[in-house]
Amino acid sequence: MTFDVVHLARHGQTLWNQEGRKQGQLDSPLTADGHRHAVGLARLAYALGVDLVATSPIGRALATARISAESLGLEVEVVQELAEVHHGEMAGLTTAEANRRFPGALDQRAMDNYLWRFPGGESYADADDRAAVALDRIALTGARRPLIVSHEMIGRMLLRNLLGSRPADVLTTRQPHHLVYRVEPSSGLVVQLIAQPV
Repeated sequence: MTFDVVHLARHGQTLWNQEGRKQGQLDSPLTADGHRHAVGLARLAYALGVDLVATSPIGRALATARISAESLGLEVEVVQELAEVHHGEMAGLTTAEANRRFPGALDQRAMDNYLWRFPGGESYADADDRAAVALDRIALTGARRPLIVSHEMIGRMLLRNLLGSRPADVLTTRQPHHLVYRVEPSSGLVVQLIAQPV
């Protein structure tokens, strides 16, 4: 990869985020706060000199990314591999509902978060492979300072690939909707930036 710096952003808040539902590759609309998150991200992207806006194909990320791209006068680059970890049969459920429907499954997940796979869905390991492909695709565009708008779980695997770190080093990271990771792959420097909601 030949990036100077990569900016990793999460989509704005959605209705299901508010309700505590697992989204995975299902979707729900941005809330009013989510739209403010997206506008704040656009302002930050303008200040950072972003030269490409890449996004997950899932609606909440695409809606967030479009606002940044418009502010920069850029087209959105949709990268299929940036889709969130597939939650399979747990998608759309709250944690309480998932525990009732799949007793003990989330306890098993806690024992091996990286390899555990959602019933009928993906594991972090699966998403890790996709994250590597996504970064390669973005690098092929020639962008040096891309903004990548995706999701919290796939975002951890993007961060891992950019840093060459162990999965365990990133699996506990949290990315609120207003937080952007500024990553310099060559030095391994990571800075947390705040996209102030507008």
